[in-house]
Amino acid sequence: MSDSKQQKEIKKLKIRAEELRKMANQYKRNFGKDEREQRNLLLKEVKNIRKEIRDLRHYYEDQLFDQAKVILGTPIGLSDFATSKHHFDTLIIDEAGQCIEPLAWVLFPLADKWVLAGDHLQLPPMVLSDEAVKLGFSISILETCFKNTTNVHFLNTQYRMRKAIADFSSSYFYNGELLTPTHLENTGSHISFFDTAGAGYEEEKGGDGTSLLNSGELDVVQKIIDSEKLELKDIAFISPYSGQVGLAKSTFSKELLISTIDSFQGQEKKVIIISLVRSNTESKIGFLSDYRRMNVALTRAKEQLFVIGDSSTIGNDPFYSSFLEYMELNQGYRSVWEFE
Repeated sequence: MSDSKQQKEIKKLKIRAEELRKMANQYKRNFGKDEREQRNLLLKEVKNIRKEIRDLRHYYEDQLFDQAKVILGTPIGLSDFATSKHHFDTLIIDEAGQCIEPLAWVLFPLADKWVLAGDHLQLPPMVLSDEAVKLGFSISILETCFKNTTNVHFLNTQYRMRKAIADFSSSYFYNGELLTPTHLENTGSHISFFDTAGAGYEEEKGGDGTSLLNSGELDVVQKIIDSEKLELKDIAFISPYSGQVGLAKSTFSKELLISTIDSFQGQEKKVIIISLVRSNTESKIGFLSDYRRMNVALTRAKEQLFVIGDSSTIGNDPFYSSFLEYMELNQGYRSVWEFE
């Protein structure tokens, strides 16, 4: 609407309303009956003009929506404008794996056909309330539909990463059905796991006490960058723990892209370095046990993937045990002791 002729008309009405409002406010507290009536008339006219502006805006919005072939928006944004007179042939919900079910049901009545696109094996919807999670609100509309329909289509070829990077997720999450085109076949070493077991790189609580960090793993990051002769502009450093991300931002150059895994979903980089952080004698891995988050992390790199972690902490978990075996089979297992 900002580029439309109608917007100019609305702008003129706004200017007129403001002029009348200022005129009405010129009257002082002590004034006679005639002045009071005049002021009331001016304020009434301001009110009428503002209503006209709202009506014009809604009218012109409806015209624009009627003329548009495709309308984009968030679920709440679309539901705000949608009324019974707006109906569509097809509704496409992108990233449906992160869409809670109630949001989807706000939109479903708007169209005859629904297409849900996303990956229910990557990050689920973000639900902050533990009670809501217990009641099932963290289950996405995509997961619900997978359980209730057979009309499912798997896009079975990935075009982002080298085969060695993709194959672990393909095997663990997608029954080995995720394919890699020939131009992304391996041309050398594309995956590495740097094991910190025995190096004394223990996890610590961050300054705010709400997240974890591991300064020793950041030392390994710098050694990887130096030994592999990596360009900072080609790298993204990601970690599941905000404490580690905060420490990394205060340690490394701003040229290095640093992010939590959750914030990095949907993005990619030539080189990804992942810091798992957890290193303790009790083999506690916390929310590293959300394997969908790790599926996201392990599939962001295009050319090289480096993972830093403590095998003695994560190795008892079946997912990470499989991951370590995969790294060994593909000559990707390395120890931080090689930097000594």
